[in-house]
Amino acid sequence: MTTWTTRPEQPEDVAAVHAVNAAAFPTPAEADLVDALRTDAEAWIDGLSLVAQAPDGTLAAHALLTRCHVDGRPALALAPCATLPAYQRQGAGSAAIRAALEAARQRGESLVLVLGHADYYPRFGFEPASRWGIRAPFEVPDEAMMALVLDSDQPVPSGVIQYADAFGV
Repeated sequence: MTTWTTRPEQPEDVAAVHAVNAAAFPTPAEADLVDALRTDAEAWIDGLSLVAQAPDGTLAAHALLTRCHVDGRPALALAPCATLPAYQRQGAGSAAIRAALEAARQRGESLVLVLGHADYYPRFGFEPASRWGIRAPFEVPDEAMMALVLDSDQPVPSGVIQYADAFGV
């Protein structure tokens, strides 16, 4: 069992984070999205771009949380999440996601949204966003648009998600 070291992305990680995202997806769109989000002062939150390192120091996975809104209230979007193909299905991606969610919780964030595989994200506590009346600004299967409430003492907004401009929606 590999032990993954997780930490916030550092300036010297930018190229490696790009490479992880480019390798994990069929096109460079997600890698380019991360680069675009990094330059968006409204979306980027220092400390919420997390990486997982293999024991040899290789950057193996990346998880990014950026600012979005629901009904004008702040929330976070978890996207993209990526793992180098050589490290997939070994826990690196899960470690990066867990670290990102914990960092968000420590910052006092209350809501995280993700559009993803309904058989993967529930392991982190995500549930269909429709439970709270939250919906994407485009058509998606109900089970794919998910929410995780980090602070149940805060009211959960309902309405349409407003993503950062870099998402193009």
